[in-house]
Amino acid sequence: MKILKLASSYIRQGRVSDAIEAYRNANYPYALRLSQEAVELSLKASLILIGIEYPKIHDVSGILKLYRERFPKWFRSEIDFLAETSSRLAIKREISF
Repeated sequence: MKILKLASSYIRQGRVSDAIEAYRNANYPYALRLSQEAVELSLKASLILIGIEYPKIHDVSGILKLYRERFPKWFRSEIDFLAETSSRLAIKREISF
């Protein structure tokens, strides 16, 4: 139950609606930062749910791929896309600061 609460907390912290609002207001660097955080926290929540303690880095795409087989089939089919998205956003996040 504790793991589920932690994962849920990470999902809530990903402020997708704030990212959309920043984008609509042409605040692109902030929209990018919030989007990256939402992806990062969502992927970390996914790793928590399968019992993986992730490294304290922004891009967990390598860990996601490493433990691919632990995820349900429907999720595994999206891992390459999620990993690529995470990597690209992490790189662009650094530039946006």
